[in-house]
Amino acid sequence: MSLVPASVRDRFVAWKSGSLNRKPIVPVIRLSGVIGSAGLRRSGLTLETVGPMLERAFRFKKAAAVAIILNSPGGTPVQARLIYQRIRSLAEKHDRKVFVFTEDAAASGGYYIAVAGDEIYADPSSIIGSIGVVSSGFGFVQALQKLGIERRIHTAGHNKAILDPFQPEKPEDVEHLKSIQLDIHESFKEVVRQRRGERLKGSEEELFSGQFWAGTKALGLGLVDGLGDMHSVLASKLGEEPKLRVIGARENWLTRRLGRIPGLFGTGGGAPDLSAVMAENIIAAVEDRALWARFGL
Repeated sequence: MSLVPASVRDRFVAWKSGSLNRKPIVPVIRLSGVIGSAGLRRSGLTLETVGPMLERAFRFKKAAAVAIILNSPGGTPVQARLIYQRIRSLAEKHDRKVFVFTEDAAASGGYYIAVAGDEIYADPSSIIGSIGVVSSGFGFVQALQKLGIERRIHTAGHNKAILDPFQPEKPEDVEHLKSIQLDIHESFKEVVRQRRGERLKGSEEELFSGQFWAGTKALGLGLVDGLGDMHSVLASKLGEEPKLRVIGARENWLTRRLGRIPGLFGTGGGAPDLSAVMAENIIAAVEDRALWARFGL
């Protein structure tokens, strides 16, 4: 049984039988980076940053399919879900089959986005999976004591300061956080179940443990549909190598010259605090590096 929808096959047959014998067209979108608002650093993957590209790709009337090149170690679950939902909404609206091709990683929120594809293809060395939820931080209670610093905090609402890193951790606060994680994790699992269905081969205990695997193992677990690069897979699926139309982000000339500096044209109209810009850039770079490093990348 063919995995390609009848409407896609019909369009392809029409091209082949036409006088121009045109090759099929496949718009290509690259989604690369940490998922979530990027602050003062380079753009992260959010619905705001990738939504316009998705809209343009799916508007190709004569496209045989849409291809997404994905490379992400994860990030915020909300943005991952929003991007996933937009891909599926557009695919259904325009009756387009979606192929996802992973590069270094499609992990955690990155895999959440990947399952928006009707078929997922990985490199044998791609990192796939990490279907779980994690929260991390630091505790500075002992440091404050050694430095002789007194922490003062005042709230309206007795739970307003839970998990404050400058106060001792409370078991009830940790339990509350874990309950939230479980809700998010269950939502993640349900999406994977719906999209991958009977293709999943491993047990749920293994698949949804937060573990991650290389592409070859991920194929055996049913997390991906095959191993291969975009050109060869699309040529095989469509009968010949298609014409690829790369869809990139659009920037106006002023943005390209001045760069993305939030606050430069803010409502206050004042110049940005360059020390704050530098500090946030450093923090953002460390956070990004930590996400990639978790998978040995």
